[in-house]
Amino acid sequence: MRPLKHLFGIADLDREQIEYLVNLGHSFIDINRRSLKKAPTLRGKTIINLFFENSTRTRTSFELAGKRLSGDVINISASTSATTKGESLLDTAQTLAAMQPHVLVIRHSLAGTCELLADYLPHTALVNAGDGAHEHPTQILTDLLTLKQAWGSPEGKVITIVGDIAHSRVARSHLLAAKKLGYTMRVVAPKTLLPSKIERYGCEVYNDFDAALPGSDAVYLLRIQTERLTDSCAFPSIREYHEAYGLNAKRLRAAGPDCIVMHPGPMNRGVEIATEVADSAKSHILSQVEHGVAVRMAVLTTLCGGTGEEA
Repeated sequence: MRPLKHLFGIADLDREQIEYLVNLGHSFIDINRRSLKKAPTLRGKTIINLFFENSTRTRTSFELAGKRLSGDVINISASTSATTKGESLLDTAQTLAAMQPHVLVIRHSLAGTCELLADYLPHTALVNAGDGAHEHPTQILTDLLTLKQAWGSPEGKVITIVGDIAHSRVARSHLLAAKKLGYTMRVVAPKTLLPSKIERYGCEVYNDFDAALPGSDAVYLLRIQTERLTDSCAFPSIREYHEAYGLNAKRLRAAGPDCIVMHPGPMNRGVEIATEVADSAKSHILSQVEHGVAVRMAVLTTLCGGTGEEA
C-alpha cells in the first residue's frame, strides 16, 4: 500500500488505501466492545485535536480513539485557543507543532486548511476532521465500515443521499468514494440545495425524493446546515421541507424491504428524518457512531506508523 503521511480527503486516497483503513478499523471494533478498552498501540505518541467548529461525534471519537490506544491526547477548541487573542491559524498550528506532537487533527470552516498547513508543518501528520463544505474523510471511512458490516462490500449498491447537498462535506466525500469503490450515488435535494454541475461526479440527480427511492439499498439523510445558508428562501418552511424530503416509514417501505438508513449526525427529528425511522431496526445510525471510534483508531495507528497488530 502507498504510505499515508496525512489524511486530507477521500480525493487523495486510492482504493487500496481506503479498503486498508476500513479493514483496520474493523479489527478495532472488538477493543471498543470489551470491558477493558485499552491497547498499547500508540503508547508514547501525542495527538492534538484542534477544533474550530462545534462537534460531538467527531471530536469525542478522535479523543476516545487516541486514549484507547494509549496515546496522549490534548483537546483544543477555538474558544480556548490563542486565536481569540488575534493569533493566526498558521501561528497556532506552528506553535502546537513545535511541541512535537505526532498527529494534529483539525476541523475548520476553511476548505483546504490541512493542505495549507502541511507546507509549514513538515514533521507533523495532519488529519482533516472536516473542512468547510469540502471533505470529511473519516466520516466516509466510518460509513464504509458500517456498510461493510451490513453488506460485506458497497460495490454495486445504490446509496440515495438526501438533504443539504450544497453545503455537505459528507456528500462530496461520498461522491468521491463511490467512483473509487464502484457504488452508485443518487443525490436528492431541492434545486436551491444542490451545487452547480454536480453531475460531473457521475451521480444521479433528483429533485423528487419519491422518484429516487425505488431500488435504493441505503437512504442517507443530511441535516440542513443553517449555519452555512446564505439564502433564507432555500425552501418554503420546515414543515414543507419535511413533507417533500423527510424520510418516514411510508417512504422507507417504497425503497424496498432490505433498505437501511444512515445519518452522520446531528439529527433533526421531524425535519430530515422521522422518529419512527430513526429508532427503527433499519437504522444504522448508532452503528455509525460506534464505528467512528474504530475508524479513527485505524487512521491514528496508520499515521503513527503502526499496523494494529499490537492491539
